[in-house]
Parts: sequence; C-alpha cells; structure tokens
Amino acid sequence: MNRRDCLAAGGLALGSFPALGSVDHPGTSATAPKTLRTAFNFAETGFDPAQVSDLSSNTVNAHIFESPLTYDYLARPVRLRPQTAVALPEVSSDFRRFVFTLQPGIHFADDPVFQGRPRELTAADYVYSIKRFYDPRVKTEHLYQFENAQVLGLSALRRRALATKTPFPYDVEVEGLRAVDRYRFEVRLAQPQPRFIHVFASPQLAGALAREVVEAYADDLMAHPVGTGPFMLAHWRRGSFIRLQRNPRFRPQVFDAEPAPGDDAAQAIAQQLRGRRLPLLDQVEVNIIDESQPRWLAFAGGELDVLELPQDFAPVAVPGGTLAPHLARRGVQAQQVVSADVQLTFFNCDDPVVGGYTPEKVALRRAVALAYDKAAEIRLARGGQGILAQSMIVPHTYGYDAALKSAMSDTDLTAARALLDVYGYLDRDGDGWREQPDGQPLVLRLACLTDQRTRRLNELWKKCMDALGVRMRFEPGQFGELIKRSLAGQLMMWGFAWTATAPDGDFFLGLAYGPNAEQSNDARFRLAAFDRVYERQRALPDGPERLAAMREATRLMLAYQPYIAHNHRIVADLAQARVRGYRRHPFTRDWWRYTDVA
Repeated sequence: MNRRDCLAAGGLALGSFPALGSVDHPGTSATAPKTLRTAFNFAETGFDPAQVSDLSSNTVNAHIFESPLTYDYLARPVRLRPQTAVALPEVSSDFRRFVFTLQPGIHFADDPVFQGRPRELTAADYVYSIKRFYDPRVKTEHLYQFENAQVLGLSALRRRALATKTPFPYDVEVEGLRAVDRYRFEVRLAQPQPRFIHVFASPQLAGALAREVVEAYADDLMAHPVGTGPFMLAHWRRGSFIRLQRNPRFRPQVFDAEPAPGDDAAQAIAQQLRGRRLPLLDQVEVNIIDESQPRWLAFAGGELDVLELPQDFAPVAVPGGTLAPHLARRGVQAQQVVSADVQLTFFNCDDPVVGGYTPEKVALRRAVALAYDKAAEIRLARGGQGILAQSMIVPHTYGYDAALKSAMSDTDLTAARALLDVYGYLDRDGDGWREQPDGQPLVLRLACLTDQRTRRLNELWKKCMDALGVRMRFEPGQFGELIKRSLAGQLMMWGFAWTATAPDGDFFLGLAYGPNAEQSNDARFRLAAFDRVYERQRALPDGPERLAAMREATRLMLAYQPYIAHNHRIVADLAQARVRGYRRHPFTRDWWRYTDVA
C-alpha cells in the first residue's frame, strides 16, 4: 500500500529536454497539446502495479490504473470517495465482508490486444488483478497486504501452486474473492479488518488490469500498462523520459471536491476547477533527473512546470519557509507540508554481525543509532527540511504521536561508546577500531546510491562511526537492484524512505512484523512478542485500546532497534505561474488528473 522512495536519489543525470511536438489530441482544439512538464529524482522500475514499489513507478501507475475507491483531492482530514465504484462498499458490522459495485460503462484504454473493440471494466477484472498477488510467478512484495488480512481461500491456492509447481488456478472461485455479477465483487476475510477498505483506494494494490493484456504481454508487461485511468503511456525511454497522453476512452468525469472551511488555498482550487471535465491536460512529460542542481536549474529556467523542491535548495527557494522574492515576482506558487513518510536505515536482523536478538546484538544496533547524528543530516544534507522522527509511525496517520519523545532522535556518542564497552565491542589489538565480542572484525556495510546527496550522507555516516571506533564500508548500487538485494536478504544495512498511501500507522508497524519479512519488512525482524501485539492492534477498531497496543508495538521497535527512523521530510512543491490546481495529497499520487496549465 505504501511506496519506497530513495533516501537520497537515483536514476540518470540531466540531458537535453525533448522538444514539445505538435500532436492532435481529443479534447483540445489547439495543434500543440496542453502539456505539463515535471521531473522525478530517480528512475522508474516499470508499470505493473504488483511488481513495483518505487515512488516514480507508482506515480505513473496512479494515472493509468484505477482502484474502486480514492480520496477526495482537497478534503483535509482525508475522506474516502468512490472512483470506479458507484459508492463506498457495503461493509459488514464485523468488518469481514466487503461488497463493491462498479459503474457500468467504464472502459480500458485502447490496445491492440482488444482488436479494435471497446473493453469494459467488470468485477471480474478486480478479482483477477487481486489474485495476481497470490501467483508465485508474479514477483511482488505486496502480497502480505492481502495475506495479513486473511482473504479466505487464496493462500491455499497459492500453496497448492507452489507445492505442485503448476500455474496459479485463476479460474478457481474461492469464498474470499468472487464476482457476484458483472459489476459487483465480494471480499470475505477470516478475521475482522476494520481498515481493510483502504486497500481499495490504492491503485498499487487494487488497480484493475485486463487479463488478456497481462497474458498477451507476459514478461514484457512492465512496458505495456493498460488501465482505465485518465492517461496512457505514450513514450518511454527507460530511466530517462516518460510521456503520458490523455486516454481517449476515459469516461466523463468532472472535478468535484470538498475542501475544509478555512482552507483558502483548497477553496481557491475548488472554485477554479469545479465542474470542469477531467483530465484537464493533454499530456504529461517526465524527465528523470537524479542530481538536485540540474533539477532545480530546469525549473528556474522554465523548462519544468512543477517541481518537488530538492531539499538542499530550500534555503534558496523558500528561506525561512517563505517563497523567495525573486520567485514570487515571477508568479511561482509554493506549498510546504510535512510529508507522511519516514527516512530510515534498516539493520538486517538475519545478518551475523548486526542481526540477532541477544543483548550484545541489540546493544550494537542501539549504539550505531545513538552515534549517528540525525539532526546533522537534516541540517547538512536536507537543507533543514525535516523534523526528527521519534518512531516509525509517520505524520498524518492514525497512531502518530506528535508529543512522543524517544531516544530515536537522540545523538549521544558517550552513551553509544559505553554500550559497546559494556557488551564487549572493544579495541583488542590497539589499531583504533573495535572488534566483536568474539574477537572477529567489526565492519558495518551500508548499501547506498551514487548521487551527490548520498555522498554527503556517507561522509556523515563515516564521521560518526569513526568517532565510535567502528569501521564502515559503503556498497554502491542502483535503486532497483538494491531493492532486489534487500528482498533477498543480501544487504547488511540500507537507507531509503517509505511513504504512506493510507491514513493509518498499521503499515509502519508492519515493517517489523515477522510474516512480512522478504516483503516490506526489510529488517527481516522476527519477534514473537511483537507479532502478537501487532496482530492485536490490527484487529481492533480505532480507539484507546488500539492506540495502547500501537504504543506497545512502538516500544518494542524502539527497544530492539531493527530500524533507525531518521526524519519526516518537509516537502516544498513549486509550480510555475501558468499551473492551476496542483496540490499534494498525503496519500494519493494522481495529482495530474486535477492539474491544468494556462
């Protein structure tokens, strides 16, 4: 449900921007299409929702694939609303049965697979798309979202396919997931899941794919996304450039949102766009620009229309949180928010050096966390654009405690040294570096990217670990490759960010849930006491009892330290004067659906 982001960046450096061509598009009377130009700071992986988790890929997918539900674009606090469904689902009083009814007349974008015939979206498409997560041939790290919810019958089908080494039986109907008729499908769970409805507001988990498209493109599916959303993939140069164009088959949809009273910026957007047919753009062009300086210069030079401001340029563009005068004079628009994300470093708890649950192993992880200067990271590498994290639960989600103060945010070199001394991590040979309690060398290996910000972060890591007397080595790689190695348990330590896609802290506690190892639980942390607490809070309705269980789970994560939570980003979005309607939502990424350019 949530998205990985780079702790620094990734992808390819800036080349020249493609020229805007002259293209005829439905919905525009001008020869030149109405185009929004933007950039990602790291390369996409591909466009099959089940197989990707990076923010770049998921942002594109959110504009191509549609889930039954979504969130109101402007409402704060966030509010669920139907998307391809006619209304919010029927939900049983015990939160174990969900029935979705779809709008008739929604069609997939045209594709040669459909042989020139319109292809209507049906309930069977959602049933098939969810079953794909259980198919052993589909390499996904999101299966746990459904297995943890215990959808009846699907895990048994998966186990049978694994045991017999036969294709997954998509045509076998199970009690937990079935099409009731052409436009209705039903989900049944073994246990109450009060917040399971939010899965169906995520295109990453519940975006509809057509079975004939998946089967036709097979191993090349990542390059052939076909959905019901407002845009379709028109051009893709891997790791360099993406162009989306308006989907001519997209159903009539008009802008409608309910901003909160007193939210003047949202009220202004609602007034500008209310009643207008979506999407408002003909196409979106995305360049992959990993380094922050060329990305900033492209916006400053007018080559980009919208930009997530690189944090190291915040003192230039939004000094003191206020838009710089030279940008204000040009009509540049700025929005600044605390993001629903956490920058983190994980320790692989299966690793023989940093893993394990004995006191000395826990002491090593806690000492490393105490020695690393997280406040300096915000100051030196993030332009001051962050708030120290006290736990893994992120702002804007249920369970986040803004008043919590924990050792997670502390930097205390004296305490870190004392921990290592007490538990036998000593410099036995007098070379200035500590050894493990059994006398073996103590070397930390941190996977990393190769961009400029990562180099600054690595310098900070080395400085802090040198002061602790611990050797540190860096293992550079590309973002997608490091994800694969992490899922395979081949990394000792690595850092990136997780971004929320639902207003609940369950996912971030689930990063330490044992059954999620090899999926979202990059730390491969397995602790029975934690798992019991996590499962209890997951089944409870929101309220004091659940909050108490979430706090207990947080305490266990803080005590065993499988992760270092660094900070929650302060994100500034800039838009040129000609842009209308662009506003960051905490949990969705389909902003281009609502964006216009003058």
